[in-house]
Amino acid sequence: MGDDARPPQDDRRRAPRPCPICQAMSLPKHHPFCSQRCADVDLSRWLKGVYAVPAREDDEAENGPDKNDDGL
Repeated sequence: MGDDARPPQDDRRRAPRPCPICQAMSLPKHHPFCSQRCADVDLSRWLKGVYAVPAREDDEAENGPDKNDDGL
């Protein structure tokens, strides 16, 4: 089985799309962003908690321990 059936990952081309930060066309070097600046802005937003993935608490955690729990 030949290894040349698939091109190396570095040779794959991604379709340009708008940068999620400034809407300029993305560049392969910074994909999906247009520049290192926009990539840094996005990282900063994640670190500050601007982009938060909502969490769903369990019912038990909201209502306290179960009344039938022996506490063991």
